[in-house]
Amino acid sequence: MRSEPAGLAPARQQEILRRALAAKLVRVKDLASDFGVHEMTVRRDLETLAEQGMLERVHGGARLRERMSEELSHQLRAARNTEAKARIARAALALVEDGDTVALDASTTALALARILHARKVAAIVSGLDAAEELAQSGVPFELVGGTFNARARSFVGVLFAEAMARLHPDKVFFSAKGFAAEAGFTDPHLPEVGAKQALLGSGGMNIALLDASKFGRRALATIVPAGEIDVLVTDGVPPEEVRSALAAADIRLIVADAA
Repeated sequence: MRSEPAGLAPARQQEILRRALAAKLVRVKDLASDFGVHEMTVRRDLETLAEQGMLERVHGGARLRERMSEELSHQLRAARNTEAKARIARAALALVEDGDTVALDASTTALALARILHARKVAAIVSGLDAAEELAQSGVPFELVGGTFNARARSFVGVLFAEAMARLHPDKVFFSAKGFAAEAGFTDPHLPEVGAKQALLGSGGMNIALLDASKFGRRALATIVPAGEIDVLVTDGVPPEEVRSALAAADIRLIVADAA
């Protein structure tokens, strides 16, 4: 039997997980039709995902295992736009100077910066477990600020987090958002994360947004911060004219990351 090209199966399996997260139940027949592959191929994908503990096989298809939704949502979010996030992180690193104390939110874009932060002699403040693990492995000294655990983002939020941040004063705060629109500012749909991001931004000397270009013009449920309270925006693509005008009106420095 002829094997398929390397990389196709993992990509297809990730899409199956996305669909299972949205619909809870996925069916072999539907997946085979959508992907243009034989049903046996889909069954092998489902068996692989079941062996990894992601899915549970049922008659005619599969469904997410109990309590997998939060973890899977985080994994898929971390895997999205990885190259764009890496480019943004490299550009953001140029803003960090030896001796700085930098604060990172629990976004996957800030996590990309955490992975290369060891290139500077700095200390860090983080709210997310993933960033803490990266910094621990690379030897960057850091404070993990606690509070109520938010499983969706593997982060800490809430009153205790806000109270702790009120006593800390990092030189630079790096954060991301689900969208930026001129009239709404930087927004996010998850209210606990909005509060945590606001606490971080209220503590810092320089506030730096890390936003991939797909988020321009989007508006989520709640405003994290209006444009006027941000100093720098780092992105991977030139924003549309409306967004550039809003950034200029708010005196935000715009940095577009190199493709290299």
